[in-house]
Amino acid sequence: MLDLQELAELFEAHKADAQQPIKSFEIGGEPFDFDQQAAVMGVVNLSPGSWYRESVCLSPESAIQRGFVLFAQGAHIIDVGAESTLADAERVPAQSQIEQLDPIVTELSKAGVPVSVETYEPSVAETMLERGAEFINLTGTEHADAIYDAVAAHDAGVIICHIAGANVREVHELNLSENPISAVFDYFEKQIESATSSGVERIFVDPGLGFYYPNLQDGQIRVRHQIQTFLNSFRLRKLGFPICHALPHAFEYFKDEVRSAEPFFAVLAALGKTNLFRTHEVSRVRAILDVLQA
Repeated sequence: MLDLQELAELFEAHKADAQQPIKSFEIGGEPFDFDQQAAVMGVVNLSPGSWYRESVCLSPESAIQRGFVLFAQGAHIIDVGAESTLADAERVPAQSQIEQLDPIVTELSKAGVPVSVETYEPSVAETMLERGAEFINLTGTEHADAIYDAVAAHDAGVIICHIAGANVREVHELNLSENPISAVFDYFEKQIESATSSGVERIFVDPGLGFYYPNLQDGQIRVRHQIQTFLNSFRLRKLGFPICHALPHAFEYFKDEVRSAEPFFAVLAALGKTNLFRTHEVSRVRAILDVLQA
C-alpha cells in the first residue's frame, strides 16, 4: 500500500531533482509557468478503433464540437489523432489521416483553440502544422528528425513520447527497470538534443505510459509500473523541460467505474510534478487539479 513514508523517502532520495528549474513557454499565446499552473490536454479520437468511446468522433462536425466543449471545460490544448495506438487497431495511411484531420485542425485553430496532432508520420505533421497545429504529439522515432525540422520551421512545439520501437504501432518489450526514470532518461536526452539542434524551443517529455507493450498486458505489472513512473517523474526535471503524462485507465481494477481512473491517476501524476495532463476526462481532471492547487 502506497503511504506517506514511501513518498517521503522517495522525495528525500531525489530532493535536488525536485528543485531543478524547468523551461516555461506559451500555449496559445498564454505564458505558462508550469510550476505554478498545470496544463491540461483534452483528447479527440477520430479512429473507431479507439476504445475510450467518449472521445471517439466519427465525423468532422462531432470532432470539432468535442474540441470546443473540451476547451470550454478548461483544456489548454486539444490533442487530435486519426489512428488508434491499440495493437490490433486498423492502420491508417498518412494521406487518409491528413484528410480526416484537415477540417478539424483548421477549424479549431482558426477559432483560437490550441491544437496538438498525434502522429509519427512526417507528412501528417507537416500538413497539420501548415493548417495551424501548435504542437505535434510525436509517437515515433523513425522520422523524428524530419518532424523536429518541420516543428521548428513553424515555430511550434513538440511532445516527445518515449517509444520502445520505430513508432507506437511497432513496439518491442519495454524495459521494466526497478528505476523507471533511468530507463527513459537517456532516450529523452538524445531526442531533446536532436529537437533543440533543429531549433525547437517548446518541448514536453512524455514517458509513454498509455502505450500497449507486450510485456505490460498483466494488469498488476502494468499498474505498478505506471504508478512508480508517475511518482518518480519529478526526476526528469533534470532535462530542463516540463513533463507530460497520458493518464491511463487500469480497467482491470476500475471496471464499470473506468471513467474514474484518469482522475485517480491525475493525483499520482501531480504528486510526481507532472506539468501537462493528457486526458479524456477534462472536467473531472481539472476539478482534481484545482483541489490540489487549493
